[in-house]
Amino acid sequence: MEFYAEEGKKLDEACSTLVLPALSIGNVGQLAVDLFISSLRAERIGYFDDPNVLPCVGNNAYAPSPPGDLSLPLEAFDSSSNRLTLVQQRSPVVKGMMVEFAKNLANFAATNGKKHVIILSSLDFKQWQNIEMSSGLQIYYLSSSSTDGTDEDCEKHGWKRLPEYNPAHRRWEYLSSANEENIVQDDDLLFEDLKEEDYYPSLPFAALFSCFKAKGLKVTCLLCYCSEGDNIPDAFQLAEAASKILIQSPNDFEGTGSGRWIVPFSWKSVYGPPPDTSLF
Repeated sequence: MEFYAEEGKKLDEACSTLVLPALSIGNVGQLAVDLFISSLRAERIGYFDDPNVLPCVGNNAYAPSPPGDLSLPLEAFDSSSNRLTLVQQRSPVVKGMMVEFAKNLANFAATNGKKHVIILSSLDFKQWQNIEMSSGLQIYYLSSSSTDGTDEDCEKHGWKRLPEYNPAHRRWEYLSSANEENIVQDDDLLFEDLKEEDYYPSLPFAALFSCFKAKGLKVTCLLCYCSEGDNIPDAFQLAEAASKILIQSPNDFEGTGSGRWIVPFSWKSVYGPPPDTSLF
């Protein structure tokens, strides 16, 4: 993986917290990172070139009139006032190369002085065993602060540790061992014929969590269950949860009042124009 800084820009050494999505159902993590980049007016400082990420290109996702800027598969943004670096991923990882991709990101984070990594992602609603909707969307977490994945600060926010996390499970052990070996790991060798209990460690967030943890970084995964469809409400709730541990003051947001989140310009065309009313 190579990082290329924008002309005249560089990584801010004071930005010790890294926020990034782990691609999953509904793209909730990516949408939540979009909200942070837009609402904090984060500045794009560069992009990554990684052979494990599929290529793509598009218009600037955050400006109504892009001045010739293109969006690339893997970009880095800084919010210096909040000491945050945000990474946005817009295309999937090549099949079988998730662990290698996670290793590359972990090396980047460790080399550039990141201390805390926040991973935002979603889980398939069909896998939810103990459904509790009385208090709305439940946020689950996984932390490197302890061997069992618990974290006192996360518990104070009312979040629940992901109960399916079992570091002794063979697939979680595989992810840990993959970081200790100097060979290319092929995910397909182990993740064939997945059983129900293998669902969670087979997801991208699990590989990222394990690789960042192996580098000695503090890692916090924030997760929510969802289904495919309009996942914008899920993204708002996941972003709200993350803001509790990322943002020191509501004044750091460019929006005001209850509308402190600024919806990225690219979201306006997610579902196309409204239906022609003359049809009804």
